[in-house]
Amino acid sequence: MTEATHQIISGRARLAAEVKGRGEPVIFLHAAVFDRAMWRAQVDGVAATHMAIAYDRRGFGETVAEPEEHSPVADLLAVLDALAPSRPATLVACSQGGRIALDFALSHPLRIRALILIAPSISGAPEPVFPSEIAQLVHELAAAEAAADWDRVSAIKARLWIDGPLQQEGRISGALRSMFLEKNAAALRNAPLGASRDTTPAFPRLAEISAPSLVVWGDLDFPHIQERSRWLAATLPNGSSHAMSGVAHLPSLERPAEVTDRITAFLAGL
Repeated sequence: MTEATHQIISGRARLAAEVKGRGEPVIFLHAAVFDRAMWRAQVDGVAATHMAIAYDRRGFGETVAEPEEHSPVADLLAVLDALAPSRPATLVACSQGGRIALDFALSHPLRIRALILIAPSISGAPEPVFPSEIAQLVHELAAAEAAADWDRVSAIKARLWIDGPLQQEGRISGALRSMFLEKNAAALRNAPLGASRDTTPAFPRLAEISAPSLVVWGDLDFPHIQERSRWLAATLPNGSSHAMSGVAHLPSLERPAEVTDRITAFLAGL
């Protein structure tokens, strides 16, 4: 099986990307609390039948970027042009990565084969209203960020994103929790990246996305993310959905084999 790493130039950034396998391209976009390592199991599984591509966005992992006004959509296009210029790609994206995938699907529809969106953000979506238990944690997070108490920020984010905001702190322990804290701390240490040029909201235009789409979420995630994911699957013209029981915001890390199987089954049906 072929495997290679690449540095892809986009503006003043060198985007770190890995490629494994051959065939139709599948590009993995990570969440804002991790880097491309969150997809390790899925890249390995998908590479048996496809060209699996995972890259670190600006501010994450091995990507090096000087602060500048930039476009995450243009960065994704640069990756696709460099590594899979002649074929439409399936995008597999989690959280903030899902926002970029949806923005890309609207701006470059001919470059998209399909979408697999895990607990995705959506640009232009209404601001959530939190139940009191979650609102308190969100308030504590904002206070820790304002005080630049990055250890506290990482601890609260672990509670919100890997335990689940309504679950007991420490539901997830051991290597996964340690890896989350390490990766999130690295992202917090990186310099400011500059403003995003991607300001056109996707939320009112989602019905324009005709690509086959699968939306996945965990039932321990934020309530508004679960609701938004259900709504998105129903709104996309060729959307389907799958709710995972007993997982929070990062299913690819909590249940790697199950998520890999779900992705490969969807790809096989295209």
